[in-house]
Amino acid sequence: MRLDKFLADNSLYSRAQIKRLMHREEVTVNGEVVKDPGFKVTDTDEVMLEGEAMRAVGLRYFMLHKPKGYVCSTDDPEHSSVLALLDDKERFGLHMAGRLDLDTTGLVLLTDDGQWSHRVTSPKHDCAKRYRVWLDDPLIDDAEQRFEEGVQLRGERHLTKPATLERVSETEVLLTISEGKYHQVKRMFAALDNKVVDLHREAIGPLELDASLGEGEYRPLTAEEVALLG
Repeated sequence: MRLDKFLADNSLYSRAQIKRLMHREEVTVNGEVVKDPGFKVTDTDEVMLEGEAMRAVGLRYFMLHKPKGYVCSTDDPEHSSVLALLDDKERFGLHMAGRLDLDTTGLVLLTDDGQWSHRVTSPKHDCAKRYRVWLDDPLIDDAEQRFEEGVQLRGERHLTKPATLERVSETEVLLTISEGKYHQVKRMFAALDNKVVDLHREAIGPLELDASLGEGEYRPLTAEEVALLG
């Protein structure tokens, strides 16, 4: 692996910052100063950055209880990323396996395993997501049937995939969908002339949000939980 990539993947520095540190002779491999970012390193090399031994971090998987006001992105200039909720030493190299809107709460998965996150988010894998939805108006009588048959979203050519709707009350429902179009849940209820006033994701596939996690809290997934979506 390229030395600059190895260091960026296993530290809080970007590759550009790593190159500057290399220029300042802050990087050594097997005791020798290395300034070439493309220098190849192996698992047996001893790599030091600013006097600290660097080791490859294994693949990591976290669940986070997202609060309102945070974005599942790293390039929003106006709002904080959900990554800001993680400890500094844990957030580097992670990305979101699926997103939630700014005002939506609930389960977000974070990982540095690209293949695993692809299985979670790819439409080909039909990974179901369950949401608890609070509505502005009482739900119409035939909502379950219409969602099962698919609804026409504004601006879309095709109907949504079949979705499962369970009534909790006249204005609170559980909705399970297997795709992730832009603002899909809100647009599905808009197609029924209703408005979502609050939205919370409870589960992704068979993996449910840990009830012990308060908003803004997170924990690593167990090996069994990783395998549920693997």
